Amino acid sequence: METSYISRTSGIGAKDKIGYAMGDFASVLVFGLVQSVLQKYYTDVLGISVVSIMVMFIVARIWDAINDPLWGRIIDGARVWPDGRYRHWLKVFAVPVALSAILMFVKIPGLSEKGYLTYAYVTYILFGMLYTCINIPYGSLAQVITSDEKERTSLSVFRSIGSTFGAMPAMLLISLCYIKLADGRSVMSYQKILTGVIIISALSVLGFLLTYSWSRERVETRPSPKAKGETARVVKILLRSRPFMAVCVASMLFLAAQMFGQSYYTYLFNYYFNAPGLSMMPTVCQYLPVAVIMFFAARMGNRFGRRDVCAYGMLLAGAFNLILFVMGTKNVWLYLLVCLMSGIGGAFMFLLVWALANDAIDYNEVTYGIHDEATSYSAYSFMRKLGQTVAAVLVNMALLRIGYTDNVLNADNITDATLSRMYADSVLIPAVLYLLVFVLLRFVYPLSKQRIAELQIKKEETLRKLHEQRS
Repeated sequence: METSYISRTSGIGAKDKIGYAMGDFASVLVFGLVQSVLQKYYTDVLGISVVSIMVMFIVARIWDAINDPLWGRIIDGARVWPDGRYRHWLKVFAVPVALSAILMFVKIPGLSEKGYLTYAYVTYILFGMLYTCINIPYGSLAQVITSDEKERTSLSVFRSIGSTFGAMPAMLLISLCYIKLADGRSVMSYQKILTGVIIISALSVLGFLLTYSWSRERVETRPSPKAKGETARVVKILLRSRPFMAVCVASMLFLAAQMFGQSYYTYLFNYYFNAPGLSMMPTVCQYLPVAVIMFFAARMGNRFGRRDVCAYGMLLAGAFNLILFVMGTKNVWLYLLVCLMSGIGGAFMFLLVWALANDAIDYNEVTYGIHDEATSYSAYSFMRKLGQTVAAVLVNMALLRIGYTDNVLNADNITDATLSRMYADSVLIPAVLYLLVFVLLRFVYPLSKQRIAELQIKKEETLRKLHEQRS
């Protein structure tokens, strides 16, 4: 089964870019709840053990390995709806995704730990399935908004801007959801969590509907009949595509580093810095540079090459995390200052990562004749979800390493050695992941600035010939 392009247009405007950005704003609103809040909610509110959470995340990813490619193939083989090939699904799944996000944070009174774990399995996997149903067509949308690689770079930047704003409500919620008990301890408030989740989920519906209303599918596609063995052929090509696999693994590791920090900071700032109200600040420091770099990231990517800009940004981010390790500071503001410097390096990858993925998909189209955007994006999306699982495993292993049992770090276990291990994990794990991304992008991912220019010429020639054949 193959999808053939029948026209090419460009010249996208501000409405297209903002509309596309609203889709990732909506996606990250609900996905940010998983990144920043869910781990702590499971341990501290539902009372689920860290080992059980780790196993659940792994089981969910095993299911995603089946579900994500399957949904990608369904999208590629589906009819072209009157309201668009990919836009249509945003309207269909906006409300179900929001409702499934709320269900993850509903606590049914009186259940045992096993009962809460079962409920967590059902609601978390349901959310993952519905999120896939809307995220794959949204991710594929960039391929049909424009075929121009520079315009897609601009879309990648705007998508990342939307993601930045989408992540903020969850970060704010994890900082404001605590209440103080009579003994002075700070604990999560279930009512605050649930109220915040409902508001955030409602906003996500609005974001998806704005993307539906403001986006336009300019590059028309037409699904061909399914051919026997086509799915296996496409999967084999994706697995042997060096650019595609490199950007998939790099994105997985980058997301794992981000999510590890966002989950682990809640514990670090509660116990090491004794400042739970500031737990969102390291993540804010990661995003703040985006507000400045977003104005010239696309130009830098086009001038110096997206691969190299992202690679050396990752080198910078990893280096500053190593500096934090060497410093071993207990000064929270100094820690945050160096996090901000690390965020400058990470901002380039954050803003341009989707352009790297689109470049790899274009490479597969030109080199292997694959026009199945949804299938390609489903594989890429699965690898990013795998990053979530890597982060969850690392977080829970780090918690076990410091003796976080019975969902609390007991006072008897809070020694200088325990706190030192906690601090070291908070900076060394992201440092290693960032440096691995640098190696992958600089030495494995082959799409340099020159190769991208060559791909663009070949892609436009292919589109021109297809258009002539259909005219």
